[in-house]
Amino acid sequence: MAASQEPLELAPDIVLAKNIFSELAEKTGGRSGITRASYGEGEQLAHDIIRREGNRLGLNVETDAACNLYVTFPGEMPNGRIIIGSHLDSVPRGGNFDGAAGVLCGLSVLAGLARAAAKPRRDITLMAIRAEESTWFPASYIGSRAAFGLLTRNELDEVERTSDGLALGDAIAAAGGNAQLLREGKAHLSPVEIGQFIEPHIEQGPCLVMKNAPVGVVTGIRGSLRYRSASCRGCYAHSGATPRRARRDAVRATAALVMAMDKAWDEAEACGDDLAITFGKVFTDPEAHAFSKVAGRVEFSFDARSESRRTLDKVEDELLRRIERISECHSVRFDLGPRTGSEPAAMSGDIVAALQSSCVAEGVPSIAMPCGAGHDAAVFAQMGVPSGMLFIRNENGSHNPNEHMEMEDFAVAARVLMRICVGASRHD
Repeated sequence: MAASQEPLELAPDIVLAKNIFSELAEKTGGRSGITRASYGEGEQLAHDIIRREGNRLGLNVETDAACNLYVTFPGEMPNGRIIIGSHLDSVPRGGNFDGAAGVLCGLSVLAGLARAAAKPRRDITLMAIRAEESTWFPASYIGSRAAFGLLTRNELDEVERTSDGLALGDAIAAAGGNAQLLREGKAHLSPVEIGQFIEPHIEQGPCLVMKNAPVGVVTGIRGSLRYRSASCRGCYAHSGATPRRARRDAVRATAALVMAMDKAWDEAEACGDDLAITFGKVFTDPEAHAFSKVAGRVEFSFDARSESRRTLDKVEDELLRRIERISECHSVRFDLGPRTGSEPAAMSGDIVAALQSSCVAEGVPSIAMPCGAGHDAAVFAQMGVPSGMLFIRNENGSHNPNEHMEMEDFAVAARVLMRICVGASRHD
């Protein structure tokens, strides 16, 4: 597979994308950022906007049982289609570009093809994917897994939205989907019918900014090991009257675990292993804690990520060993709660090379880099679909209201993507 090296007459519709970014910000934003809850009002509004634009362009528009949205520019041959996809939900009080930039990048390409009355060889489909942000429902890649018939009955019936306790299956039904078809494992997508999947997305870290590159080509997506609702239980006691050896201090025990896993992270990196460990939530009970109390309970979360399944397994073994030792030493009990996670996924070498070649043809610098966050492209890769990701430079990280993507960088990514779509259609 190679990117087209000939002059590109087609151009993505950047003005359209800019206008929709503004519309999304106006309709789903507030004084403290953007909120588009999975299967909620904000995500639905965003999907309705993309549906509206697909219909306006005269393209084929459909949804599946999980309410994923597909906008297809028909080519000469339907098999081996190119899917460009990302998500439209956001974390609470997040930014306007996380996920949406990828969807609008794809839409700008389809709009450019429609404006030029082009006829690519392969179908090109924009997929607006539901429920990628697992902060709403504690399960990974809900929309993309549902498209392949991979959601389980337990997930549909037992996983609840954190904001209101609504079960996932009920939320899908309320949004107009068909939870029963999902319970039966009905798939909308077949891996053998997809030629490639490409996910444009803002970078969620500082690498492109630090290296002054407008875009990055992703080589692989980290998998994750997560305990979202863990706790450490000791015993509440008077802070002045309880000697150290008599204490069952949940704060000290949790702190010991944090430091032990930080040391394990150091040791893994010294061995050349890819790893990131985060205790994103650590807190005592505000109804029971006090300035003059030894804390008897701490709630916390644990998140480990790596490109290597072997490394994630080693981290989990180390976590359990450390918990056993710390529990004995501090006379406390840890309860990790439900375990969730995702598998690492390598991007297609052919697509990585084609994206890099397209950047060269556009005359723009790019860097090859791993992806530390989870993305729907991992599901497609694990299903055997040749997959790739294109990062767009973004100031201030993501999952916060201060995301800052320049439209000039977005336009670079859209041109690179347009070249890939046209090149893949011409040079199968």
